[in-house]
Amino acid sequence: MNFIPKKNALLFVCLTAGHFLFAQVDKNATKETKNLYQNLKTISKNHILFGHQHALEYGHRWSNEPNRSDVKSVTGSHPAVIGIDFSDFSGRSIEQIEKAKEVLRKNVIATYERGGITTVSWHFNNPASEGGFYWKDGISTASMALIKPGGSHHEQYKEILKTIADFAHSVKAKDGKLSPMIFRPFHEFDGDWFWWGKSQTSREDFIAVWQFTVSYLKDTLGVHNFIYAFSPDNRFNSETEYLERYPGDEFVDMLGMDDYGDFGRDGKYDLEAGIKKLKIFSDLAIKKKKLAAFTETGLESIPNENWWTEVLLKTLKSENLELAYVLVWRNDAVSPTHYYAPFPGQVSEKDFLKFYDDPFTLFEKDVKNIYSKKFKI
Repeated sequence: MNFIPKKNALLFVCLTAGHFLFAQVDKNATKETKNLYQNLKTISKNHILFGHQHALEYGHRWSNEPNRSDVKSVTGSHPAVIGIDFSDFSGRSIEQIEKAKEVLRKNVIATYERGGITTVSWHFNNPASEGGFYWKDGISTASMALIKPGGSHHEQYKEILKTIADFAHSVKAKDGKLSPMIFRPFHEFDGDWFWWGKSQTSREDFIAVWQFTVSYLKDTLGVHNFIYAFSPDNRFNSETEYLERYPGDEFVDMLGMDDYGDFGRDGKYDLEAGIKKLKIFSDLAIKKKKLAAFTETGLESIPNENWWTEVLLKTLKSENLELAYVLVWRNDAVSPTHYYAPFPGQVSEKDFLKFYDDPFTLFEKDVKNIYSKKFKI
């Protein structure tokens, strides 16, 4: 196995207090969370971090092996951004929830102590019906109206948020600091496949739940190590459409998008459309003094052996985009075809090494002291 050496050049970036005026939601955020917010914005001007969902929990034909990731097996470095999920924090027994919390706690703390970054998606099991997090006709209930303030399941929702807050308060590292996380609830809300999707939820109810969620976590439950990310799917073509369910600048730190459809899904590519959408919210984030990220993408099974450099890298380098990170989806431990990052011997491995070696892309080994006012790349 060939490992790519460290980038030839070291970029030193010094941040001074007040140098940037970013519109961060939580004015009482921990020092480490504030520094992360600022440093991500700085990185986005000339680089992009690479992320992979569930990278440390399992990979192609393996699971639960300490300090392993498929990306590390190929490059020698973990991804800079590690995706986890709060999916098991509700709709499970108390014992199952506690077990899930313990697994993720170790993951988040280890990532922080290595200098990596954690982002959290939430495949939220429907609190008012069967069906899990997907929308299933005849089974699922349109529950956003029920969990908003005044709704029949609002108190239950508050208890679920308390579980999340308990976890956020528990990820304390050896240095005594809480590990920051990018929290990305209700993703792909403009689609119709989740119970919180557009077909099942009014604009008013979506905004009400989002605003309550952020306010309750930070103001009532005292969670101060979250950065809040807003990420629709790719069903927009203008700034107005992107903002149709936007809950307001006081409730969002990061603008994002999940887009598989424009980047090779089912053999179909529309890079021009994908780049246009990235440009819409990247420019919007600059205008609003927010962060931006390509929160999910990828090509299942990666049959295109040059996808990393000819599709993804060219896209990320276009149109003066300012994106803090790009994250590809998970590598399933059982399925032989459900994977989005290469592993040793996979057909796109060599191209991924070129992607890794490009000075524009940053992996965990390339980023030092991301939670400090002074960090080096």
